[in-house]
Amino acid sequence: METRYEKEDLQHAAETLRKGGIILYPTDTVWGIGCDARQEAAVKKIFALKQREDSKSMLCLLDSPAKLQGYVDEIPDMAWDLIELSTRPLTIIYPGAKNVAPSLLAEDGSLGIRISQEKFTQALCNAIHGPIVSTSANISGEPTARTFAEISEAIRSGVDYIVRYRREDTTPHQPSSIIKLGVHNEIKIIRE
Repeated sequence: METRYEKEDLQHAAETLRKGGIILYPTDTVWGIGCDARQEAAVKKIFALKQREDSKSMLCLLDSPAKLQGYVDEIPDMAWDLIELSTRPLTIIYPGAKNVAPSLLAEDGSLGIRISQEKFTQALCNAIHGPIVSTSANISGEPTARTFAEISEAIRSGVDYIVRYRREDTTPHQPSSIIKLGVHNEIKIIRE
């Protein structure tokens, strides 16, 4: 179900992110709760809304592989092949993340980043010139909402803006695969 997003919808979402707000938006996987990944106070709002422990890290979305170097110290060579060859959404956990809110980083300094193939998300990253936090639109421990209709009222009422694009899409979406890479191309599959 391909629909076009409205420029006004994108502008409202981007403005909310720039001002430190949190949004509910469709991604290349499930609907997500997001904020500007560089704003610590906004990230903390998401942890509070999800009732999630700060020790559980969240991932970020970028619109282009070329922008990875701004957020990862040393990108393992294998990452480029994985990004290029992946046939479905893939989140890669990179060592040595930088330039994002400190509470997004795992204890070992790593960060999960997915290069989004979804046009709205790409445009949103481009509009704020940076990464967007993406975490499933549910309270921690509850089932992941696979469509907009499945998102609880607690989540809907807890965000600053709800994107209009793709609300009517009833295709059930799945979370991404997750792979953790080490500096020397060590691979650990977190979620298939």
